[in-house]
Amino acid sequence: MRIMFLSHTFIRGMGTEAESRILALLHSYASPGTTLELHYPDDLGGGEVLRQLRRDKALAGLHHILETPALVKKIIEAERAGYDAVIQSNTFDPGVEAGRLAVRIPVIGVLRSSCHFAACLCDRFGLIAPLDSYIPYVSRIIETYRMGRFVSAIKALNAYETGDLSEYHDLILERTIAIGRELVAGGAEAVIPLGGRLFPYAVTPEELEPEIGVPVINTKAVGIRFAELMVSNKMTHSQKAYPWSPGLSPEGVSRRMTHQG
Repeated sequence: MRIMFLSHTFIRGMGTEAESRILALLHSYASPGTTLELHYPDDLGGGEVLRQLRRDKALAGLHHILETPALVKKIIEAERAGYDAVIQSNTFDPGVEAGRLAVRIPVIGVLRSSCHFAACLCDRFGLIAPLDSYIPYVSRIIETYRMGRFVSAIKALNAYETGDLSEYHDLILERTIAIGRELVAGGAEAVIPLGGRLFPYAVTPEELEPEIGVPVINTKAVGIRFAELMVSNKMTHSQKAYPWSPGLSPEGVSRRMTHQG
């Protein structure tokens, strides 16, 4: 089984050594025989907006909207190249809904998968977002997924750092435990921490769960196993829900329309 693990952005900020560590971690969540490959979309515009939003710590979904055409293009390329599925690595599922309209291989969003997984473990779960600016964005996504009745609260970590996050491990761990305990006190019976660079790359759910006292969902692991389940059972998203056109091409996503007389 060959799965594309797709970044939301064309920016490669980790380096070869860090990517190798991440791939090893991701493969530890996968079944024997599953191959995961990291890929990045092209820059079709919006890169400067992402840089500005990161500088201002005002990430609230605009960058994901602008990245959607590039993500759809890459998803179509994945199907053409023979991948069995695509997993969007970002925990806010950018490009997933649009991508499902473009291909017939499974396109997995780790947030949606993790919400349904958590709902199998408990009645109410809480979410931890990286920044306050993400909270209304997450809330809208959850309502789109019709999962709002399962969510007890969404709280922000406000620890969005850049560079090598291992340097901030103890700080991120301490803040996440504190917020996780607040969520549990407010009625959460499980916790989903968002922000792929933070969890599980910098801090693992295994470190958090004993301190918080409820299941802490590993979004990457859930997304990988969900993709494997769909591929091994030869299932994909419903064509009634996601009608598609078999004639779509990667080039067509970025090609300008010409007027024809």
